[in-house]
Amino acid sequence: MASAHRAGATAPEAKSIGSDDYSLSRVPRDKRFGFWSMLLQWLAQSGSISQFTLGATIGVGMTFGDAFLAFTLGAVILEIVIFAIGLAGMREGLATPMLTRWTGFGRNGSALVSFVIAVSLVGWFGVQNTIFGNSVSALVGGPSWMWCVIAGIAITALVIFGFTYMALFAKIVTPLFFGMVAWSIITTLNDHSISELISSPPPGEAIPLAVAATAIAGGYMTGAIVSPEMTRYNRKGSHVFVQSASSMILSEYIVGMVGVLLGHLVKSSDVSHIVLSTSGAFGVMVVLMSTAKINDWNLYGSSLGVVNFFQVVFRKRLHRGVVTVVLGIAGTLLSAVGIMTHFTEFLSLLGVMIPPIGGIIVAEYWVVKRMRKPLDDTREAETLPPTSPTWVPMSLVIWVVAFCVGKFYDGGIPALNSLATAFLLYCALGLLGWVKPYGTSTLDDENGGSPAPAARATTPAGAA
Repeated sequence: MASAHRAGATAPEAKSIGSDDYSLSRVPRDKRFGFWSMLLQWLAQSGSISQFTLGATIGVGMTFGDAFLAFTLGAVILEIVIFAIGLAGMREGLATPMLTRWTGFGRNGSALVSFVIAVSLVGWFGVQNTIFGNSVSALVGGPSWMWCVIAGIAITALVIFGFTYMALFAKIVTPLFFGMVAWSIITTLNDHSISELISSPPPGEAIPLAVAATAIAGGYMTGAIVSPEMTRYNRKGSHVFVQSASSMILSEYIVGMVGVLLGHLVKSSDVSHIVLSTSGAFGVMVVLMSTAKINDWNLYGSSLGVVNFFQVVFRKRLHRGVVTVVLGIAGTLLSAVGIMTHFTEFLSLLGVMIPPIGGIIVAEYWVVKRMRKPLDDTREAETLPPTSPTWVPMSLVIWVVAFCVGKFYDGGIPALNSLATAFLLYCALGLLGWVKPYGTSTLDDENGGSPAPAARATTPAGAA
């Protein structure tokens, strides 16, 4: 398929593996997906053994009531962030790395954001792979690293071909996973009193509410910040809200709280064997597929970030499919060498490092609106603005300040502290005129002087 240029010229598209999936352009309206296809994508993000493990970890150190409050705080924070950022992604048809160019960070700042998010998502890729590898190894034998490699290869192969195949995979995996889990949990809890488990004291060392809420909100905060990677394929803003809220309810109040009950039951955070041991080989297969369904988004979002980073920093246009292969190998190796040993540390870092990015995006796009006009002007034509700010130094200062508040201030919930600090600071300084872009970059410059491809010229993802 030839790439159509704004100037009207055409040039052969470089052949590469997989789909580029509009990595550096808007998703056209006629390539968006329907409500049910997107809902299954959202619900698929709720189905993971790691969420049961998180619930059990919190349950070991909290009463059922306190855990419910912690999940509520985490879910509310996440839903507000997801909807505010995800709605912007839906309106513009842009993934987070590209969106940040016109929402507070500028071209060069977007490269820094892309790098941080890409590294975080590769880390989550490793975390999910490690959980799967350890669980299957304990159940059926074999070294954990071998199962990590098998899962990593399977996920990479899926993500290479982009959103269309990921959506199809969700339609298969989501019902299977939750059907199997429901059967396993009902079988396990059938001989125990639910009311006694709910009223029982925490069996382990107490976990403070702020720590639990930070683990819940902070652990998925990267996913919230990169929600435009998914919502750019949505057709309506109401779909974004209903689908993301449904995912939060399922993930936090059903999966998470069941994990709390299991933690009280076995008095340990190691509850993955419950699901796996009661469902046999079929359960192992379904868990493998559900792990892939979670990790495909980690790998997918990371690939989009790397593509933007290389275009900005090295002015080199990489194909998303090739990037996916490289990152898939890197993430698989991370899981095989045991990144899970740093799980708690990793969650805590995400809880304060990533939220300020979301605070700045929301503040600029919905409140300050000083850099958003180029997006407004080109939205109807479904093309990218021809220029973007080069630097927005004050945004980087706000990011650092917000990170320090979340990291070093002891009160409240660190994830919320850092996000709110970034949002309020950017709103205040932006409305006062203190947040100013410096320099102007053009898309043509980024492509070595050649005209940039229009939005409809990239490899199509397809529509459902």
